[in-house]
Amino acid sequence: MDRIHENWLKAYVHHMRYSESPDCFHFWTGVSTVAGALRRRVWIDQRQFQWTPNFYIILVGPPGVAAKSTSIRGGLSLLEQIPEICFGPQSVTWQALMEVLQSAQETVVIKGQIEPEIMSCVTVGISELGTFFRADNGELVDVLVDMWDGKKEVWKRQTKTQGTTVIHNAWLNIIGCTTPAWLKENLPEIFISGGLASRILFVYADKKRQLVAYPGDHIPEAAYAEEAKKLVRDLTIIANIAGPYFLTPQAKAWGEAWYEMHWTREKPKHLQSERFSGYYSRKQTHIHKLAIVIAAAKRTTRMIEEEDLVEAEALVSSLEENMVKVFFTIGGTPEAKKNSEVVDMVKVNHEIDYQTLWRHFFTSMTGKDFTDAIQAGLSAGYLRLDTREGNRKTLVYTGPKDE
Repeated sequence: MDRIHENWLKAYVHHMRYSESPDCFHFWTGVSTVAGALRRRVWIDQRQFQWTPNFYIILVGPPGVAAKSTSIRGGLSLLEQIPEICFGPQSVTWQALMEVLQSAQETVVIKGQIEPEIMSCVTVGISELGTFFRADNGELVDVLVDMWDGKKEVWKRQTKTQGTTVIHNAWLNIIGCTTPAWLKENLPEIFISGGLASRILFVYADKKRQLVAYPGDHIPEAAYAEEAKKLVRDLTIIANIAGPYFLTPQAKAWGEAWYEMHWTREKPKHLQSERFSGYYSRKQTHIHKLAIVIAAAKRTTRMIEEEDLVEAEALVSSLEENMVKVFFTIGGTPEAKKNSEVVDMVKVNHEIDYQTLWRHFFTSMTGKDFTDAIQAGLSAGYLRLDTREGNRKTLVYTGPKDE
């Protein structure tokens, strides 16, 4: 069966063109969708380890603004039409997750290999991250860290009720949604130092791409259904790709040059904090995982071209500036969180008089916390205090517009 689209990811983003959600949400949903179709049936072999195309992608945005959960449903609804794809629940304990992975076990015949591959592959779509993940559940965090690495091994866990759970080549692909406020309130510092945060790609947006009151008026139902049908057909072809991916000589030369530059040059200013050392160490893995997906979206041959790596590196790097903002909301002190709340309120209003701002926080923080937060915002250059007519004190947001 021939492919219809030259690039499935671009075709999918085009399919969602009348959505209000930012294109970045649709693109990374498309990445998770293609990854879910590929499963652990494809990999880049590095002898000591393998890169496999599973992702932990979290869409981050204010509630109701960027339509996060609607965005991920667009991709998952297509993936659900592909036979033999296994999905996990949105709310789960690590023990239940093990049971889901065990029930997903399958035997895959790989052309050119004498022995078939035994693997357990599951994709999970999470509309609210808080229903799936609790940072204080250390066992679940450890499981998620192990799953992302895609280790080629027999995985064992002992439970009181089920005894020993044995899983061959466990593989987990996650896409979820959350808000900056949830991250601030629920993720402690250990979330970063423990390594899970560096394995997640945070995709941030805080505004709608466009305003579309009635999307159904912009494309006939039959045309929309036909586009979806073609996307599912191509996704089915992608799901049948199996075997190792190889880098062309040009791709490998580019990868070697990038790797040397990555480790010998001074880190970019936005990544120099120790908080980002885990991500910096795993950036090569993120790039090669994404390169597999990009290659599969373009062609059925299991070759990664130089252009695939270049595109993957640019796309991963494009997330970093906003990812830095996300990382700095995690594990902050209570004082830092209050500072952020006050500055954010002024930012949303552009400017706001002192009394109105204090009324907003009157029931949630002490007077000292409030004045300290304002002073911190002034000292950091995020706020300016003006005196208007009638001796009315007004706070003005003066920080970067995109922060």
